[in-house]
Amino acid sequence: MSSLTDVDKRYLENILGMQTGFVLDYTDSSFGAFFKRHNIAIHSPKYQTIGTSKAKKMRSFWEQENDTLVGQILDEMLESYEASCVLNGTKPDTQVLDKSKQIVSRLKGVYQKENADTKTSFLDKEFEIPNLSKLPIERSLVAIIEMRLDEARTALKAGAHLSVIFLCGSVLEAVLLGKANNEPALYNSCPASPKTQEDKVKRFNEWSLASLIDVSCAVGVIEPDIKKFGHGLRDFRNYIHPYQQMMSGFFPDEHTAKVCFQVLKAALASVAGDRG
Repeated sequence: MSSLTDVDKRYLENILGMQTGFVLDYTDSSFGAFFKRHNIAIHSPKYQTIGTSKAKKMRSFWEQENDTLVGQILDEMLESYEASCVLNGTKPDTQVLDKSKQIVSRLKGVYQKENADTKTSFLDKEFEIPNLSKLPIERSLVAIIEMRLDEARTALKAGAHLSVIFLCGSVLEAVLLGKANNEPALYNSCPASPKTQEDKVKRFNEWSLASLIDVSCAVGVIEPDIKKFGHGLRDFRNYIHPYQQMMSGFFPDEHTAKVCFQVLKAALASVAGDRG
């Protein structure tokens, strides 16, 4: 079991919004998918020892698992919380967030490095879309990518915010998939690569965008800030399903769309080797 104290749990439950039985804005499906990427079946009977809500499964998880694993999960959840605050245009609870980060750092056995300006510097920096011929994609795809980027710009000016997000998500997935296909040994050898039930690395066309983001960061293709905000873009892209958007109760606005386009531009610059 983890070494979380009662006080630790109070901070974490507050920042994750667990008081009402939920965990952040995860649905049952996205909650299960999140843990599945870490090879954890969170909806299995193992984690239903105190109930079946997402919050109760989360409590059961951190009661049963070791510090390293719990720290890894919580670290990514805190990143998701920060990304959601940015994309939703809301202010994070910095006092509780900072304390939660200290708790997670202790679980992971590392010292927390203060980097309060990372989010601001990333969002304030102007990234240029690179020469698309530098991207590791098939030449026949270049024209399609260019067309989608132009369409995203048009949609942004027209206030079609969901369209911007869908277009950005599709381009990001295509480019990261192209990078994986271009350097299969690099991606297949990464410990974070998604596996089949037989513990074999999945074929690239079976990888989710979440896996492409995680592995691309792990092998140094994209930076941690892109990973953090990229997962936010991925979450909003799921709003292509109206039911998913209804469940979340969130309607992306101009701020959200601009952040998603910023994430895409930064990712393209990194993959092309143009990010300074």
